[in-house]
Amino acid sequence: MEPTTVTEAANLLADKNFPVAITIGFGSLGPALAIGFIGAKAVEAIGRNPEAGARIQTFAVLAIAFAEAIAIYGLVVALVMKFV
Repeated sequence: MEPTTVTEAANLLADKNFPVAITIGFGSLGPALAIGFIGAKAVEAIGRNPEAGARIQTFAVLAIAFAEAIAIYGLVVALVMKFV
């Protein structure tokens, strides 16, 4: 019997696309959780104090933009790994 599973696993780890996929996956996991947390807390805060809705929305959108920038950094790192 040939060790095809071990060979296939070694080929998968040696492939250049696997680390890129892992980088994109982990690089987007944190920002996705952060955006969900920011959105949930913003909705909760607006529900508690509707008069401050405009201010809360402004800060929430700004915080979401900063969290999204982290995901873009992960994408840039993955593209550098892929093409360099």
